[in-house]
Amino acid sequence: MIEDIDKADSIVVMDEIQLILAEKRTSLSVMRTGIAILDLPLSVMSVLVATSRLYDAPSVLHFLIPLAILNLALVGLSVYLIIRSIIRIHSYDKLLYKIKLKKSDLAELIE
Repeated sequence: MIEDIDKADSIVVMDEIQLILAEKRTSLSVMRTGIAILDLPLSVMSVLVATSRLYDAPSVLHFLIPLAILNLALVGLSVYLIIRSIIRIHSYDKLLYKIKLKKSDLAELIE
């Protein structure tokens, strides 16, 4: 009877660990998305700088200002996603550490 309770408790703890690790993977994919979004404004600006001798900036200012605003919005979104995912990853690591302290027999499985 006691062994069944210990086994059921271990199964619940392993399920909790799997859930936390799934959430951590989700946060890592959000971070990857944020990094990819950050790459877009950098690419656009590098193309604009590379081709800047082919156009006159004051004459195309009506295109450059909205593009700059869009680039700033994308940079802001990417920074938000990256910071949010880093904070969540740290919180998931803290949860895993607490489980590791509570269940010493499972500590070797949690890295």
